[in-house]
Amino acid sequence: MIFRPVQCRMARAALGWSVRELASEAKVAIDTVARFERGDELKERTIEALRSALEMGGVEFIDENGGGAGVRLRKPSR
Repeated sequence: MIFRPVQCRMARAALGWSVRELASEAKVAIDTVARFERGDELKERTIEALRSALEMGGVEFIDENGGGAGVRLRKPSR
């Protein structure tokens, strides 16, 4: 599944993270997050670092069979 800039913004909002917080968690520059969210092209490993950081924060990325891409918070495991 493709990780889209809009999903990045939605995931940050769901977690209550700022651009700075995501950059710190993904170990990338703040400008890198901003560039991705604007739709600029980045290296695949950088995009994967952003996605991985958000997933570690508790987000799941979803693609609803033509219904559009989205995000949801993972249910806590007990």
